[in-house]
Amino acid sequence: MKEKISITDGVNYSKGSIVSKQIINKKTGTVTLFAFDKGQSLSEHTAPFDAMAQVTDGTATVIIGGEPHKVKTGEMIIMPANITHAVKADVKFKMLLTMVRG
Repeated sequence: MKEKISITDGVNYSKGSIVSKQIINKKTGTVTLFAFDKGQSLSEHTAPFDAMAQVTDGTATVIIGGEPHKVKTGEMIIMPANITHAVKADVKFKMLLTMVRG
């Protein structure tokens, strides 16, 4: 892929929903842009690979192993493999999610 993509404008907000756009999908991992409307969330789940969420706009609460973490524009957080995690948009927020399979 030789497409130029803005990590802040690659996906747009949609009222009352979560929008995603997968950028890379390989056996070794994925890269996906997300835009969450305020109050939207991904419920608690686990994944068999490490994930890094880089916030490109807004603020979110990321819960890892039951512990909440506030992350804001310009910050990132690692969600380790096989540990429960969830994401909630405190305000409208966007993130770039990179998942690496081991």
